[in-house]
Amino acid sequence: MFAKPSWSVKSLFKSDESSASTPAITQKQLHHLLRLSALPPPTSEAQNAKIIKDLQSQLKFVQVIQQVDAEGVEPLQSIRDETKEAEKENEITVKSLQGEFDKEEVVGKRGRIRRRNEVPAAARDERMKDWDPLAQAPKKLGRFFVVDTARD
Repeated sequence: MFAKPSWSVKSLFKSDESSASTPAITQKQLHHLLRLSALPPPTSEAQNAKIIKDLQSQLKFVQVIQQVDAEGVEPLQSIRDETKEAEKENEITVKSLQGEFDKEEVVGKRGRIRRRNEVPAAARDERMKDWDPLAQAPKKLGRFFVVDTARD
């Protein structure tokens, strides 16, 4: 790839001298965009000004991105490694899943597949011995937790 990047996101926010080339967004355009987006209109002038400022900043970002020289760069199909080696490494085969298949067993008359427990029952019982389900309950009554119901 590139030894040294030709730009950074920080460079976009250093100065506002190129904001003159960014088209101004009018209140009419803003309200039209908000309506198309099914968003509520701003409730104050300060909110209106902030939304316009954010939109202009986004337009400036797009303009700078469009100026990046992409000559000779092939478009991406996705943002993952698409080399042959990566495809081979990420390929799912029966052989790669064999360890997971070994954890399954067929049970019952209909041959239902069930995953075997990795932790033996004795170890599970030992872990569960100190578990207190009522510890997180906000209201308790003896050995029970209380659920408040809303009444109309």
